Amino acid sequence: MELKVLDLERESTFYEWFGLTRISGDANHAVYGADDAPLLRLTSLPGGRERPRHTAGLYHFAILLPSEEELGGFLQRTLEERLPLTGTSDHLVSQALYFDDPEGNGIEVYADRPRSEWQYPDGRLKIGIEHLDFERLLRIAARPEKKFSAGTVLGHMHLNVGDLDASQAFYESLGMELMAEGGQVMRFLSWDGYHHHLGLNLLEGRGAAPVEPGVRGLHSFEIRRLEGPLTDPSAILLTPPI
Repeated sequence: MELKVLDLERESTFYEWFGLTRISGDANHAVYGADDAPLLRLTSLPGGRERPRHTAGLYHFAILLPSEEELGGFLQRTLEERLPLTGTSDHLVSQALYFDDPEGNGIEVYADRPRSEWQYPDGRLKIGIEHLDFERLLRIAARPEKKFSAGTVLGHMHLNVGDLDASQAFYESLGMELMAEGGQVMRFLSWDGYHHHLGLNLLEGRGAAPVEPGVRGLHSFEIRRLEGPLTDPSAILLTPPI
């Protein structure tokens, strides 16, 4: 995934503190990941502008950890180091912590629940928004680490769009299937029965304006269609536009 940023040094400092490992970079770019696996590319946007309201773009990108014990350890580190936590949720299929980087790009850090626990009332996957059990996560927490472990991947993307039907049709043309809906404002799509590789929402309004080149935020992303377990690094890469 690639973000256009207004202040590369500030963003780079943040992501190193947050737990990503710098893999490479130059005066205009920085690549970060978990261990040696790239996850995030930052690209300087000289003369760039803030993203206006009511525009399409990034809602959040989601970092998938290998286990809930590691998520518990990250929660403990969040509390100890005062990482910029903006929200938490138990989605029934996963447990999640939410953050913003210094330029307002949303980040989710999450761990999946076993598929055997996922629920399908009326044939549709149930993705909830429940209270996250902080106490339980902290009880089972692995030792907090400064860096995300090997096996950490970009689990899914969540986008603000202007038209749910048109966006859904585009991603269905890539072989995705609708897994769940959140009222009339959110849809979740995936391959191979995963809860979602992609979230779409209308939280910036119906008809939100398209992304403009000179605006900071999401530039592009790769969706990894995993052929094995979610932590298997082998993948078919697709790069849909936004």
